[in-house]
This record gives sequence, structure tokens and C-alpha cells, in this order.
Amino acid sequence: MSIKERLTEDMKQAMRDKEAGKIRLSVIRMVRASIKNTEIDRKKDLSEEEVLDVLAKEVKMRRDAMEEFQKGNRPDLVEALEQEIAVLLKYLPEQLDGEAVRVLVVEAVRESGASSPKEMGKVMALLMPKVKGRADGKLVNTIVKELLNQ
Repeated sequence: MSIKERLTEDMKQAMRDKEAGKIRLSVIRMVRASIKNTEIDRKKDLSEEEVLDVLAKEVKMRRDAMEEFQKGNRPDLVEALEQEIAVLLKYLPEQLDGEAVRVLVVEAVRESGASSPKEMGKVMALLMPKVKGRADGKLVNTIVKELLNQ
């Protein structure tokens, strides 16, 4: 079953669940709209990988907003965004933890032969296809910078 089909089925189930599925329903509707808008913009149906890109983008937007709300001392909005992210993560591949990302970064640095921060682009080019949709780009970027600055 494709991600778009899973989203449709889960949306139907959330509508049946009435109150219990309210947040889930709104998040699923929003992400389906985002997928549809992307399809309209590109004038074609999205592949599974492109749908994953849209989902990852939605998660990233929420994480960025969450940081801002934490700075603004808005715990109510932070909690709401955490719930939305939890719904979205169910549709993404299993997320890599910091240690797994570090292992991939070390491998990519060795493979690319990079030795200074100026060569970060080489490492990221090798690394991003491996972690796409499975790790936060900021985390990957931070670890690469840390290793190349040593």
C-alpha cells in the first residue's frame, strides 16, 4: 500500500473516530493537501520518494516552528506541534538516532577523502541520499561540521 493510500485510509479511520482522531485527521488532511498542491505544481503524480520528501518537509517546518515557540515561551503550541510531528513520523521510514548518523558521516568522510570544512559539500552529497527522510538535515549538518573541524 502506497503512502498516499495509507493517508486516505487513515483519514477515513480518523473521521470514524470523531473526537479521538481530531489532531490526526487535521494533520492527515493538511499533508494530503500539501501532496496534492505539489502534484499540481509539478503537473504529475508524485512517486513514493517524492511523497516522502513532502512529508519530511512538513516535519521540518514543524520542528523549526517548535524552536521558535520554545524561544517565545509557548508550551501549548510546542505540545500541539509535537503531536503533529508524531502523526507525520508514522508515515516516514524509521528515523536514525544520532549515533547511527555519526557512523554514516564517518563513513562518508572517509569515502570522500574530505579533511576540512571547505569540503563539506562532498560529504553531504554522499551522505544525503543515504539519510533522506530518515534523519533531520540539521543533525546531519552539525555532525559533519563537528567531524570536519577536528
